[in-house]
Amino acid sequence: MLLTNATIATLRTDDTFGLIEAGAVVLDGDRISWVGAERDLPDSYASLPVRNLDGRLVTPALIDCHTHVVFGGNRAAEFEQRLNGASYAEVAKAGGGIVSTVKATRAADPETLLADALTRVDALIAEGVTVIEVKSGYGLDQDTELKMLRVARQISAKRPVDIRTSFLGAHAVPPEFIGDPDAYIDTVCIPTLRAAHAEGLVDAVDGFCEGIAFDTAQIARIFDVARELGLPVKLHAEQLSHMGGAQLAARYGALSADHVEYTTETDAKFMAKAGTVAVLLPGAFYTLRETQSPPVEAFRTHRVPMALATDCNPGSSPLASLLLAMNMGCTLFRLTPLEALLGVTAHAANALGMTDRGRIAPGAQADLCVWDVQHPAELAYRIGFNPLHARIFRGQL
Repeated sequence: MLLTNATIATLRTDDTFGLIEAGAVVLDGDRISWVGAERDLPDSYASLPVRNLDGRLVTPALIDCHTHVVFGGNRAAEFEQRLNGASYAEVAKAGGGIVSTVKATRAADPETLLADALTRVDALIAEGVTVIEVKSGYGLDQDTELKMLRVARQISAKRPVDIRTSFLGAHAVPPEFIGDPDAYIDTVCIPTLRAAHAEGLVDAVDGFCEGIAFDTAQIARIFDVARELGLPVKLHAEQLSHMGGAQLAARYGALSADHVEYTTETDAKFMAKAGTVAVLLPGAFYTLRETQSPPVEAFRTHRVPMALATDCNPGSSPLASLLLAMNMGCTLFRLTPLEALLGVTAHAANALGMTDRGRIAPGAQADLCVWDVQHPAELAYRIGFNPLHARIFRGQL
């Protein structure tokens, strides 16, 4: 297929928009075979079926690189508690937070979990998303963690979207192990990771390094097993306090360190050297009414790639709009519209270890969005508005 009469934001490897006016893209099966100005189109492509895009903007399809879309129940009551003055940590220590979702997720059957997850997935697809990372972590026992990962794998059989799974067994200490997190890691988390890997359910290993969860030494033990199994790692790091998680992630060559509000400039240097992406999650920052912003200027200075994601989850970020996350990233964290677009395309792909996504170039997978806008800055500028005209996934409209 030949797409013509388009403004194309290729997102070049020098991290510019790479805009091509009056451009064309050639799709060959599920790959891009050519992109450039229409006047330069090789004669060999002239006979292909043509779709005239009437001057619309074409970008790489969007990638949500940090979500928890598989879960049971909701936490609207905790939202009210926080509005009445309770902190996220106080809610968690009182038996709410992640542990309350664990109870609901353990009780839910796979069919219910899948049906509920698809409502959130559909909202993301409707905004042009073609890749969604999905974490476990609301089971905290072997049966439920495996159930969650199996449900996540089923999503791509039900919808035209690629799913990447992350094992997040180290998300919280379950009630039955309160006061003994090391026993939980030894008897549940690590054996479950091995079982999930043996079943082919894991693409990466994640953890929550925080005072209300696990410290760096405990996370390191899990990362050692991930390394043994040949699995990449990523980490919820420095969200509520500075625990050393960002440097730990960098030492293990992590794909990403996520949240990173309390990351320091020294941490940024470690991340830059390791090639670790900083995944910014403005939905959680907004919902929890945080005031400590990620050190965006330090990431710029040290050339740490910055991704953006929804962090879609029932507690701290009940957000299922990546377009809104782009606007939040600009408004709350002072990202530029270019940084926001790179954050949900090229840098989001890097945060998942996907080298063939996120830019428009020959050889890349043909995942594209066609937008009813004139310039890519409009994607981050508008609030509560979806200008998607068409989504192309693996070369198919």
